[in-house]
Amino acid sequence: MSLKTWFLKALLLASLLVLGGCSGMQAKDYAGSTPHFDLFTYFDGHTRAWGIFQGRTGSLKRQFTVDIHGVVDGDELTLTEHFVYADGEMQQRIWTIRRIDAHHYEGRANDVVGVARGEAYGQVLNWRYILRLPFGDGAVDVHFDDWMFLQLDDVLVNRAEVTKFGVRVGEVTLFFMRRGGGI
Repeated sequence: MSLKTWFLKALLLASLLVLGGCSGMQAKDYAGSTPHFDLFTYFDGHTRAWGIFQGRTGSLKRQFTVDIHGVVDGDELTLTEHFVYADGEMQQRIWTIRRIDAHHYEGRANDVVGVARGEAYGQVLNWRYILRLPFGDGAVDVHFDDWMFLQLDDVLVNRAEVTKFGVRVGEVTLFFMRRGGGI
């Protein structure tokens, strides 16, 4: 490879990295928005969610419901999630979430690689993490950029972009409601 070709490839890669780092929403952009979302208050007790996974073209791939039980103990929230997919598959995930300060959280779960990082302002919480998903006889690690938006009447909307090596592979959409009121 010539020096000129190498230089052009390096310049292109650097440009992509800079542009990728400058784009996207920031949780701080929602400071002061209402209703205020308090992660620990919202998930303390029983919550139900309905969700879908769409592939990169937008086609529906999976549908599911999630029953969630949350327990708060000081600055720690334990969430036990029971997933039931439309095809009958079941899955459980247990999150341990620690409040770092008024705006930051760390989360751990058995299929999360490392630590999930959360940032909350106003009505918004943004999680970023790597999730290890079963794939064939093995597993694949995918990155989640997960946004939760609290709406009126205690409805929580969650959209997550799923990427692998920076390439979008799909999107997860969920709607949460706190248990009660006949749910």
